[in-house]
Amino acid sequence: MRAMTGQPESKVEVAKRNGRHLRGTIAETLASDLTHFGHDDTALLKFHGTYQQDDRDARRGREAAGLEKAYSFMVRVAVPAGAISGEQYLGLERIADEHGNGTLRVTTRQGFQFHGVLKGDLKPTIAGINQALLTTISACGDVQRNVMGCSAPLGDADHAAVRRVAEALALQLRPATHAYHEIWLDGEKQVSTEQEEPFYQDRYLPRKFKTAVGLSTDNCVDIWAQDVGLLAIVADGRLTGFNLLVGGGLGMTHNKGDTTARLAEPLGFVATEHGVEAVRLVAAIFRDHGNRSDRRHARLKYLLAEWGTQRFREEFQRRASFRLGPAVALPALPFHDHLGRHRQGDGRWFYGVFIQSGRIVDTPGHALKTALHEIVSRLHPAVRLTAQQNLLLTDLDAGGIETVERILQVHGVTLPTALSSARRFSMACPALPTCGLAVAESERAIPAILDQFEAELEALGLRHAPITIRMTGCPNGCARPYTADLAFVGRSLGLYNVYVGGGLAGDRLVDLYRADVPVEELLGTMRPLLHRWAAERTDGEGLGDFYQRLMGLRATRTVVTGRELPTIDLVPLEVAR
Repeated sequence: MRAMTGQPESKVEVAKRNGRHLRGTIAETLASDLTHFGHDDTALLKFHGTYQQDDRDARRGREAAGLEKAYSFMVRVAVPAGAISGEQYLGLERIADEHGNGTLRVTTRQGFQFHGVLKGDLKPTIAGINQALLTTISACGDVQRNVMGCSAPLGDADHAAVRRVAEALALQLRPATHAYHEIWLDGEKQVSTEQEEPFYQDRYLPRKFKTAVGLSTDNCVDIWAQDVGLLAIVADGRLTGFNLLVGGGLGMTHNKGDTTARLAEPLGFVATEHGVEAVRLVAAIFRDHGNRSDRRHARLKYLLAEWGTQRFREEFQRRASFRLGPAVALPALPFHDHLGRHRQGDGRWFYGVFIQSGRIVDTPGHALKTALHEIVSRLHPAVRLTAQQNLLLTDLDAGGIETVERILQVHGVTLPTALSSARRFSMACPALPTCGLAVAESERAIPAILDQFEAELEALGLRHAPITIRMTGCPNGCARPYTADLAFVGRSLGLYNVYVGGGLAGDRLVDLYRADVPVEELLGTMRPLLHRWAAERTDGEGLGDFYQRLMGLRATRTVVTGRELPTIDLVPLEVAR
C-alpha cells in the first residue's frame, strides 16, 4: 500500500494497519518466556504507553559474552494537565519500588515515567496504574499525547477552565480500541472491527500529536512548541475564547537540512465552547493528509509548511461547524514556574518543589523521594506536575507550608529561593543508558555542567539573571532545547551542538552557535558570550534576549533547521574588555 506521497508506507504504518487495532501479538508474547517483543509489537506497545529499551551501558559486554541485550521497559502515565491526588502519587511510588528501578520521573509533558520495568513486571505495572485510576494509553504512540495545561491551583475560573478543556480533550482523542483492556486488564476479548476506532480508524495518526491548553497570562506549558495549542484569551478577568495555534514541534534530525524545529502559528480564534472540536478537526486533517511514508517528515508542522497557512485554514473551515475568527493580537506571554510558596484562590497554599531533570530519587545528601513521601503521607496534599519537570504540593494551610519547607531541608533538598537561575530553569532528557535514540549523555551529565556554569555565572554576578539551560542526548527535542537561552544537543558520545537565542517565554527559536563541541569545552565555548552578557546586558535582560539584541535579530524566530552552519557563520564573539 502506498501513502498519499506516492511512496510506500513506512514499516510502522504497516505494523499499525496489520495490528488489529493495537493487538498484534502482544498478549501472546506477554504469556511466553521471552524477555522482549518483536519489531511490529514494539511499535504497537508505544500506543499502550510503554517503550522497549535495553541497558546500553551493558550492551557491548553482553554482546561479547554471547548474551542477549538487557531488556527493560519505560512505562509512561498520561496525566491531563498534570493533576493527581496524594493517594495516587503514593500508589505510583509503590509501583516504582515494586516493579521499576525505584524512581519516578516527571516528564516535560506533565506525566510520570517508570524506568527499568522488566517484561514479567510489565502487566502488573500497567494494571497497578489503572487500579490507581490513571492510565498509560495515549501517553505514547501516533495519537494525541498527554494533554498539557497550567497546573497551578490559583483558584480562578480561567485556570479551572483550562484544566476542564485539557481533560475533555484527553477523553475525546483517547484511542477507543478494546485491546488495552483485553491485554493489560484481562478484559473480555472482542473481534477487532473498523468501528472500534471511529476517529483513528486502522492506522491512527501519521506521527505523535502534542496538544496544550495555555493562558495568555502564563505560558508555563510552552504553547508555541505544540502541534496544536489552545491559548485562552483572558480579558477583564474572564475567558473569552481561544487563539488556535498549529504547526509547532521541536524534533529534527542531524545532517538533514529539510527537518526543522518550528513554532506554532495562529490559525484563528475560536469560542470557548468550540475549543475541543477545533483540536479534533486539526487532528482529523493531520490523520487524512499527513505523510505516512517518511516518519522524519510525518509531523503536522511539515504538512502546514507544504500546504501553507491559507490552504490549511480553508480545509479547517470546510470541516468546521463554526466560523473561525481572526486571532487575537497579544503581547509577549509571561512565564511562571510556580516554584516556592503561593496562595491559592481559596485562601490555602501550594508549594512548588524543584526536581532536577524530573527524577524523583534519593541520592547521598539529597533524599528527595523520602522527603516527598513524608510530606504526602503526613499532609495529604494534592499533587500537580509542571511542564518544567517540577511538582506542586497543593491545598496546604499556612502550617503545612512551614512543614513542607522543614521536611525538604531536613532531607537536604534545596529550597527554590536558594536556587540559581541556571539550575532552576534547567531541563534534561533521560538519554543514556536507556533511550534507544540517544547518541550522547544528558540527564547524567547535566548536574556537573550546571555546577560549572553556576560557578562562572556567580563570578560574573549573574546568579539570578534569567537563563534557561537545556540538554538532550539527541536532536529530537524532548527537553525543548530549541526554545532555550542555551542548549546542548547531543551529536555523538561526548560531543554536542550548542544553540543560543531562545528564552523563558518560549516564543523564539535558537541559532546554531557552535557545532561539535566536546563536553569538556562547553563552558569555554560559551565564556566569551557570557562575559559580554555580564558587561553589556540591560536590567533584567536574559541571555537569549541579549544575544538577539547583539545580533540585531529581535524578531520572533519560527523555524530552526538541522543544517550545520560553517564556523564563519556561527557569530564568533570576543570577550568584552
